[in-house]
Amino acid sequence: MPQRPVKPPLSTVDVVMSIIMMVLIVACGVVGAAMGFMMLAFTDNCPPETCSIDGAVSALLGAFVIAVIVAVGGSVVTIVRLIRRQPAWPWALLTLVVCTIVGLAGFAGYLAAVGG
Repeated sequence: MPQRPVKPPLSTVDVVMSIIMMVLIVACGVVGAAMGFMMLAFTDNCPPETCSIDGAVSALLGAFVIAVIVAVGGSVVTIVRLIRRQPAWPWALLTLVVCTIVGLAGFAGYLAAVGG
């Protein structure tokens, strides 16, 4: 009877770094969503000549949806790589960076829409 191949040992550093980055992704998402909600809630004066509240909502909501899709996809890839005992922290870091860039792009879109 053939022996199963032995899996390489699980890297503690890789697991810890991946978990920390995935927690940061969720925390940044929650903070970003709260900030976006507050920015929209306190956009008091939005004259139609210089401001588009629809554009502001679209920019923030679109960025949030894209960031959630990236976060879920990146987390799945990270978890699968951890299960397969392959380096996973680069994928978690990449997910964090891409989510941050998408969030900043949404904020820039909001500022452009409200004329800020």
